[in-house]
Amino acid sequence: MSGFVRSNAPLAPVPIIVCNEDHRFLVAEQIKSVVPKGASIILEPCGRNTAPALTVAAIHATKNRQDQLLLVMPADHVITDIVAFHHALSTGIEPALGGAIVTFGIVPNRPETGYGYIQANQQTRIAERAYPITRFVEKPDRETAERYLAQGNYYWNSGMFLLRAGIWLTAMEQFQPAMLTYCIDAFSCGNHDLDFLRLDRETFSSCPADSIDYAVMEKLTTLSDASIRGIVVPMNAGWSDVGSWDAVWGIAEKDGHGNSSSGDVITEDTCQSLVLATSRLVTCVGIDGLVVVETPDAVLVAKKNKAQDVKKIVMTLKANARRERSAHRRVYRPWGWYDSLEQGEGFQVKHILVKPGAVLSLQLHRHRSEHWVVIHGTAKVTRGDETIVLNKNQSVFIPVGEKHRVENPGKLALEFIEIQSGSYLGEDDIVRLEDRYGRA
Repeated sequence: MSGFVRSNAPLAPVPIIVCNEDHRFLVAEQIKSVVPKGASIILEPCGRNTAPALTVAAIHATKNRQDQLLLVMPADHVITDIVAFHHALSTGIEPALGGAIVTFGIVPNRPETGYGYIQANQQTRIAERAYPITRFVEKPDRETAERYLAQGNYYWNSGMFLLRAGIWLTAMEQFQPAMLTYCIDAFSCGNHDLDFLRLDRETFSSCPADSIDYAVMEKLTTLSDASIRGIVVPMNAGWSDVGSWDAVWGIAEKDGHGNSSSGDVITEDTCQSLVLATSRLVTCVGIDGLVVVETPDAVLVAKKNKAQDVKKIVMTLKANARRERSAHRRVYRPWGWYDSLEQGEGFQVKHILVKPGAVLSLQLHRHRSEHWVVIHGTAKVTRGDETIVLNKNQSVFIPVGEKHRVENPGKLALEFIEIQSGSYLGEDDIVRLEDRYGRA
């Protein structure tokens, strides 16, 4: 995202983010740190792979009858050489504006078996280092990858594209008309929720799922009469796919023993390992080639070469209906966030942050009472017919069934500790009476 922001290419003026609806507030918070003017955020009710995601983004980009140039980037990669990235981007602009779908092939530096490859027809040059795509190749075995590296016209498939929004929709109409229809209907029947656009759940859930490569790009290389060209621009810009913890270790700075660590970490007789601590002290003694990731939700310990198998753990969590699979301890809301610090029989303790000017809903609970203690900032509290202003170290009690609300009237974040007690403490024990965010 930061590389996108610094680009001078004639791209769509506002970034378009397509993400799952469960990640909406987290994405919105992260966007603020890199794009002060914000972004258009489209919420998918379920994942349907990359082709539908790009299609709804293209529909959004053309809604004002403007055929904008889109730079399409996945979220799970790192680009370290921004100058080289911009150079490759500049190379792709002319063919993209001319109606081609441009993808960026990473110049390989090793016989990698974990990536797909793009074969370029280097006998034909479209522009400076821009070539027609001969074919897409699935992840090869070691021997084949070594042959690709030696030939010099095979590139890693980065999953990045540069194209006109209208050209993509034309390609979808030609190759995936049913998918296009579902995406158009899901977009037109969607609704605006705060700063988000929610796609229609029923329609989008029925949309066929497919990747950009399978849905369109491979067809551009197999049909001799295809009206849209597929172009590859080689790029050597310090690109890394960070789809696994092993990949994170690979790009991270390391000490003299090959360890990369972050947070409160102490190691002894440890080498070639990734150790991340986010909420407590993590100590490692006598380990080699491990991934250790500590979060408030859970702790992962794995061999680096087995880190991809974390998917199997997720399936186990799902089978056992574990809360950790679908919910974090810290939960983001339009007004801020809350962090569940402790929970036991009949009680729960939360750390709550309310952004400046934000206000929670006017609500009541049928099964629990609450105690609030302010630790930072100023709280304006509604309790029944009372209005109470609380400063640091001051507190208030909210009885069961009492309507209440908290507001941050200040210019700094409001933080307070909430202690809940009662017979039932579920998040669904909320009766909203008024809500700024349309949830009442």
